[in-house]
Amino acid sequence: MNTSAADLPTVVIGAGPVGLAAAAHLLDRGLEPLVLESGPSAGTAVREWGHVRLFSPWAEVVDPAAEKLLSPTGWSAPDGASYPTGADWAERYLQPLADALGPQRVRYGTTVTGVSRLGRDRVVDADREHQPFTVHLRGADGTEQRLTARAVLDASGTWYGPAPLGADGLPALGERAAADRISYRVPDLRDPAVRARHAGRTTAVVGSGASAFTALAQLAALAEEVPDTRAVWVLRRGIGDGTFGGGEADQLPARGALGLAAKAAVDRGHAEAVTGFRTAVVERDGERLVLVSQEGRRLDPVDEAVVLTGLRPDLSFLSELRLGLDERLQAPTALAPLIDPNVHSCGTVYPHGVRELSHPEPDVHLVGMKSYGRAPTFLAMTGYEQVRSIAAALAGDREGAERVELTLPETGVCGGAGLFDEPAADTAGADAGCCGTAQPAEQGPADARGGC
Repeated sequence: MNTSAADLPTVVIGAGPVGLAAAAHLLDRGLEPLVLESGPSAGTAVREWGHVRLFSPWAEVVDPAAEKLLSPTGWSAPDGASYPTGADWAERYLQPLADALGPQRVRYGTTVTGVSRLGRDRVVDADREHQPFTVHLRGADGTEQRLTARAVLDASGTWYGPAPLGADGLPALGERAAADRISYRVPDLRDPAVRARHAGRTTAVVGSGASAFTALAQLAALAEEVPDTRAVWVLRRGIGDGTFGGGEADQLPARGALGLAAKAAVDRGHAEAVTGFRTAVVERDGERLVLVSQEGRRLDPVDEAVVLTGLRPDLSFLSELRLGLDERLQAPTALAPLIDPNVHSCGTVYPHGVRELSHPEPDVHLVGMKSYGRAPTFLAMTGYEQVRSIAAALAGDREGAERVELTLPETGVCGGAGLFDEPAADTAGADAGCCGTAQPAEQGPADARGGC
């Protein structure tokens, strides 16, 4: 890279947990970060699942470099053994971290619309590796601009890419027309308007992960208070020994407790399990919905559908870069075999860094939940190790980049969406996707989704 390019900032896309940690590590290495966040504040996506409690404790969702940056500001670390909600995480850690980085390094209301090499589309080879990146932006007021960068770290997460209801990966016929009755998030039943949509009514919960467990447990609790509240749990496969997770044997007690709560919802009759049902069509029946399977099987009408079938990365604005992605998971090709959900769970993915996250295009990396593509088991601590390694590599410290500095607890550190109002570790969580939270695994409802 030429001298002028080397003096440019490293652009970090997303001011969520991993994006802000990346900025802290870059700064600690003497490199200048510029964080671009489309929302109005740090952890915008995390705040959207602020009612969900992580099942990773504070000690596992605060990055060491970030804590080092925060210390001179008078920031006090929360009790490491307690479990934050998404709102706690955003207000007590992410926003103070963004404030410590300062407005010159964190820019809000800025959406990245494209990334390429300056003067080179993805086809051109000539002198490509010596050109800086060009990043195209759109402000909150619609104005467009571009800037140049020496490297790009995409920590934008997957929170805004929920998978559809259709079992073939495409929206079911009629799904878009029924959008007023379909949600793709764990409902916040503390909100009177949301509660009214489910109280005394029938809700179809589609999905088989921790987010679905969370929704089932919450609807069961509502059923104890409001008669005629019930759930129909729609699964694409059957119910077996592992359907409800590990239970008391789960590596994460809070996650195991959540699976047991979902099982109790079924056992107590608050939720009816419908197995082997792959949705192909959504029909209107007055104000209600009827789900129809690929084989023509029809369920009884429901009032609402909560679709929790996973999350997907938005790769559209990276289309002019030469990325090496697994054809199934849409994760970096070297990382994909390590996170394949058919083989691995949160506790069995070992720490990894720049080696597994590199692409044919040098100095561009997908990090955090975005790096996992469609895999659902991302951990906040894993993301922090990713960006530590990448920052070391960008600073020229290859030995530091290759060194593993993270030791995962034997119990694992999956975060996820927990039972909303339960403070204790044994009742706190549901896998969320990104960083230790519920639908986004520490990604929100994952320990960080909103730019993990």
